[in-house]
Amino acid sequence: MLQSIHVKNIALIDDVEIELGKGLHVLSGETGAGKSIIIDAVNFTLGKRMPKEVVREDADYALCELVFTIETPQQEQVLADLDLPDEDGLIVMQRKITNGRSLCRVNGENVSASALKELAGVLIDIHGQHEHQSLLYEKKHREILDAFCGKDCSDLLEQLKTEYGNYTALKKEYEDAATLQKNRVRELELAEFEAHEIEEASLKAGEDEELEEAYRKMVNARKIAEAVQTAHYSTGYDSQESAGSMIGRSISELRNVADCDKELEGLLALLTDIDGLLNDFNRSIADYEKSLQFEEETFRETEERLNLVNRLKSKYGQTIEEVLAYYEELQEKIAKLNDFDAYLSDLSARMKQAESLCLKLCSELSAVRKKGALLLAKELQKGLLDLNFLDARFEIPVEEDPSHMSAEGYDHVQFLISTNPGEKVKPLVNVASGGELSRIMLALKAVLSEKDQVSTLIFDEIDTGISGITAGKVSEKLSDLAREHQVLCVTHLPQIAAMADMHYEISKSVTDGRTVTKVKKLTKEESARELARMLSGAQVSEAVLKNAEEMLQRAAEHKAKHAEG
Repeated sequence: MLQSIHVKNIALIDDVEIELGKGLHVLSGETGAGKSIIIDAVNFTLGKRMPKEVVREDADYALCELVFTIETPQQEQVLADLDLPDEDGLIVMQRKITNGRSLCRVNGENVSASALKELAGVLIDIHGQHEHQSLLYEKKHREILDAFCGKDCSDLLEQLKTEYGNYTALKKEYEDAATLQKNRVRELELAEFEAHEIEEASLKAGEDEELEEAYRKMVNARKIAEAVQTAHYSTGYDSQESAGSMIGRSISELRNVADCDKELEGLLALLTDIDGLLNDFNRSIADYEKSLQFEEETFRETEERLNLVNRLKSKYGQTIEEVLAYYEELQEKIAKLNDFDAYLSDLSARMKQAESLCLKLCSELSAVRKKGALLLAKELQKGLLDLNFLDARFEIPVEEDPSHMSAEGYDHVQFLISTNPGEKVKPLVNVASGGELSRIMLALKAVLSEKDQVSTLIFDEIDTGISGITAGKVSEKLSDLAREHQVLCVTHLPQIAAMADMHYEISKSVTDGRTVTKVKKLTKEESARELARMLSGAQVSEAVLKNAEEMLQRAAEHKAKHAEG
């Protein structure tokens, strides 16, 4: 459940915090007051894109924070899967925009926007102002049905996605093979030439690095030799000015006086160790100096070998390992081209087997969808009766079409409805008005919310195209839904606002020359006055106020009646 919403420096909002509880929460106010800005900010926190221009002009950053209580094992599991801490049963989601950069955090840990979306999927469901229009697209119908069918459907879809990917890969390979067959002789000659060229080089992994190091040493031999000779001479014992000779004399001097002071014995031992190390270094650098002597023929062979290796790398791979891997591919290609008929026959058999498996999964998926479609249509038809569809009939045919198989199956799913007695069911796009689509979407949300166990539902102006008796029915449906879920609703309808368990007024005013959106939780009396404003506009008469109070009374009676039931 969503405990609180905190919005700061977003559009007209300076700093707003909304405390929430159980039941139906209604946000109402004049058009343009900022109701939808709050919903946009919630969406922003849940991972949706929000332009940087949304930050108030006088602010350095924009911030939105949502605090949820963990209520289901599914929510706990997603939190664990994302390796995020549990803050005493809370999920604190925060998103901040600073200097055009977006920072997302959950329980203090930085996360990606995709992680926010994944977590949001088990916490909250938001119905936007125009989302009901998506019901006009048949692709959405299949998505809704699949969501209703739940795990049985999602497991099959996951399997089908894998197997269909395998099938399409084999199909592409088979199509490519048909093209390859036309040029088989030329392709075989080219593959054999390239394989022979690599094979003849007898490459070894890591050889290029060794060659480059040896070549670099040879090219810089004179420069290295001068430095090494100087170091050898300076640290040796061949001249009185060299380090070895000077340390030797120092050791001799200290030995003559070491028995005069015990402290000198330690210094003498230390200098003797230094002399030993210097002697070892001098011998090693002398050996290195000898290694710099090489024949011109060795230099030429190293250079030629390095050129050969680099040429092969430029043709067949950036590293020797890649060249050798390409050689293995060539060997497979040569074998395939030498026995092309057998390869083609095996590929065809594997492709048909993969296709058969995909069709089997599609058939199983279709069976799950057909079973789910009957249940969903039945539940939707019942839900529509509650929303003032007096004689609605709803059908969801699932038609199989194996010729159009995809990773989502081969079913054609369509929502059909009849809203008048005696009329045949027809596609939604041909029948439903804006208000009817809103009610159908509300019914769908009510059905699906029981399936996915999302605790919080948000409806941003679900009342599009609704009025009169229908508005009352929608308000009752929202109230009923709020008995099992936390519901937030942005509305212009007084019938819906009257049903609120918590009613918030969104208003804007000018403070210090700036327009600012404010949120106020209303008392019962204040709610009645807000309902009166919604009923009549700016002028609120006693008659209108009394009407508003009666609406609140009827809403309270409805809630009490259903609470007892």
